[in-house]
Formats: sequence, structure tokens, C-alpha cells
Amino acid sequence: MTNPAERLVDLLDLEQIEVNIFRGRSPQESLQRVFGGQVAGQALVAAGRTTEGDRPVHSLHAYFLRPGRPGVPIVYQVERVRDGRSFTTRRVTAVQQGRTIFNLTASFHKPEEGSFEHQLPPAREVPDPESLPTVVEEIREHLGALPEQLERMARRQPFDIRYVDRLRWTPEDIKGAEPRSAVWMRAVGPLGDDPLVHTCALTYASDMTLLDAVRIPVEPLWGPRGFDMASLDHAMWFHRPFRADEWFLYDQESPIATGGRGLARGRIYDLEGRLLVSVVQEGLFRAL
Repeated sequence: MTNPAERLVDLLDLEQIEVNIFRGRSPQESLQRVFGGQVAGQALVAAGRTTEGDRPVHSLHAYFLRPGRPGVPIVYQVERVRDGRSFTTRRVTAVQQGRTIFNLTASFHKPEEGSFEHQLPPAREVPDPESLPTVVEEIREHLGALPEQLERMARRQPFDIRYVDRLRWTPEDIKGAEPRSAVWMRAVGPLGDDPLVHTCALTYASDMTLLDAVRIPVEPLWGPRGFDMASLDHAMWFHRPFRADEWFLYDQESPIATGGRGLARGRIYDLEGRLLVSVVQEGLFRAL
């Protein structure tokens, strides 16, 4: 299996080992810890597998408690908190080598017609995704060729990411920069037709670039890092159906960074400017 989108779908396909217990793979990679979006996506799969399937997830709230170890399976234990007439609630605990590394609460809502509807428009006009270079193209343009480690990561990347603003490489590039970032994203291949897979895939993607907004005024996004950063918590609200293998705009900003923590929030839109998902995350930042 060589297609990164197929590998993502396979990564999200958990093994059920008991009624409310699932096991997920954690690929052996060169990262110091398991990618947080992977754990969040797998936990949401586990929660969704214990529902009837007729209620899409409308929100999740999660905490990253300990770093996960790459290459070691993760067990997801689901608590069936509530099955109501309109809402279903699940609590998921992720355990690795006997220690809790993550927990998540997810709420599912039976679709219904609302009595009114509104949304704020996107904050700014942005170029069409097809007119923008990929991250790989921008790096190659700047460096001439991809370093071997980045080349391997690019081949495994399940999402095509295109920054609305050109990548910043030097301290001069970030002078006067506001804590904002926007990227177009979509899976690099088809993800099938299961809505839960698309929701979990987008949950995976939501952790990839969100904390960029915190770093932008402080250091270039590419090149040597001056900070170690880790996700602390993550919350998402799903407003409309979507496909994660179609283009979506992830508009991100950081309203505050203080006390070693930075808050970031994002809004995810489709090509027509409809708000699909709202995201908030706090990250830990420590000087290296």
C-alpha cells in the first residue's frame, strides 16, 4: 500500500478487541512522539464505532496527557456515557504501555432542521488552491532539493498542504508578522464514502498546522527551531457535512501567547466559503 491517503484510512481502521475496546497502530517513525492528530482521529473512530452510525459527531473535547511512543500500539477504551433521543455521548481513554496518554469526549447529534441559520463570512479573500505551490514545491524552490528526511516525510504525507502566504525562512521575513496563517488542504487521494472516516481524517489534519499561528511572530516556520512545542488540548465543532478529500481552507490565528502556552483557533471553510468546522487548541512552548 503506497498511497498516503490509503495508509491514512488504514491507520484509522481500528481493531476491535472487546465490546468497547479497540486497538490502533502507531507507525514507527523518526518523530520523538506520536502525532497528536493521529491519536485524536483514532479515538474518534473508536467513539463512532460504538454508535448506531446515524448521528454525526458535532463536537469533541480532548486532552493530550502524555507523549505517545511511535511504533507501540495504542488501546482505546470507550465509555458509553449517554444514548439519548437526539444526542449520544462517548468518553474515550487512550492507553499505551499501561499509561493513559490521551482522553476525549465526543458528542453525536441526530440531524435535524434548524429554525434559522447564519454564519460570518471568511475573514479575507484568498487565492484559489490550484494557483498556489505545494509545501514541497516551495521548499525545493528555496533549498534547491529536499533534504532526505523531508523527502521521506513528503512521500508519507496524507494531505496536500498549500500555504496562502509564502513560507517565511529568515528573521527578516517575520518582522511585523501577525499571528495568523491560512492553508488550503485536502487528502492526496480518495478516502471512500464513510462520513466517519472523513470526520476523523479532518480531525487528524486539524492538528498539523494550527500551532503555526502561535510561532509566526517569533520564528520562521521553516529552518532551525528555537522552541519545543506540544499540543495540550484540542476542541472541534462540526457544523456541516464535508469530504476531507476535497479542498478546504484552514484559517488560523493566535489571540494570545503567554506563560509558556499559546492559544490558537481555526475556522475551516469549503471552496464556497461555507463554514464547516471550528477548532481551538492550546500548545506548550519551551525554548530549546
